[in-house]
Amino acid sequence: MTQSFLEHVNVTVADADQTAALLVDLFDWHIRWSGPARDGGYSVHVGTEAQYLAVYRPSEGQSRDFPKGAPLNHLAIVVDDLDAVEAKVVAQGLTPFNHGDYEPGRRFYFFDENGIEFEVVSYR
Repeated sequence: MTQSFLEHVNVTVADADQTAALLVDLFDWHIRWSGPARDGGYSVHVGTEAQYLAVYRPSEGQSRDFPKGAPLNHLAIVVDDLDAVEAKVVAQGLTPFNHGDYEPGRRFYFFDENGIEFEVVSYR
């Protein structure tokens, strides 16, 4: 049996294309797929060949509040160059916070325009 791995996480956002563009810029990912999604919504799958974030925009008039997502604390992304990614976060007008330098790596956090908290970490 092969090792299990996380394939994707699905998050609801106000503008799927805008969020996907941010993720492409920050993490050098690519758009894997985009198109119609459940209940008349629209999704963009952005990431690598092995894993991705599915960013989902509900249809007009559909609520963006999904109670089942309430326990999500943050999404962590591993990068090689933490300082370069932080500079991109700042250039996007977002605010890094809660910097940490402890085993096993350095990290910082930021919120995107949807209120999703990201942890960016480097183990270098």
